[in-house]
Amino acid sequence: MNRSMTHDEARRFLFLVGSARKRGNTEQLARRAAMALPDHAEQRWLHLMDVPLLPFADVRHEGGAFPEPSGNERLLLEATLGATDLVLAVPLYWYTVPASAKLYFDYWTAWLRLAEFNFAERMRGKTMWVVCTASSDDPGHAAPLLGMLRLSADYLGMQWGGALLGCGNRPGEVFDEAATRASADAFFQNVVGARTRPADAECSRPETA
Repeated sequence: MNRSMTHDEARRFLFLVGSARKRGNTEQLARRAAMALPDHAEQRWLHLMDVPLLPFADVRHEGGAFPEPSGNERLLLEATLGATDLVLAVPLYWYTVPASAKLYFDYWTAWLRLAEFNFAERMRGKTMWVVCTASSDDPGHAAPLLGMLRLSADYLGMQWGGALLGCGNRPGEVFDEAATRASADAFFQNVVGARTRPADAECSRPETA
């Protein structure tokens, strides 16, 4: 039986960026938070726009079987299973996750039914984190998004790392508030070996998929 991750094990963070544009507020906020992770914590960044998925076809009640994952689907499946920590960097779009992130979760439906990947058992004990920005400073507006993600994590027995929320519209505005910068710098503080970053630390350049 799979067991929960312990804090002294090697951590592999998969950052999935679900924004519909590059280098937006959400990605910048996530990258700032990631700067505090220890050197021994592996980071992999994937922008869902760079690994698009086909529309999801649900064949559960049609007597069919889900096909063997290939292409971008296979890449995302293997990246998800290979991570100990899943970080969803998702701006708030109409009070929920962007379409690319929702489509990624729709594919979990298929992965749960592919016995060779043992998806449910291998997801148990991983930690889910969320980085989200919105144009409103009312944290209640992100409640539906956070509820969807937390319930998804709970369904598979994942741990909840927490949510980092920011406010901004045009790129860079998310860092206008000192409190947001401080929250980003402290977001991963419970990861063993996490570094303390100065409040004005600059973000690293984004990677491509």
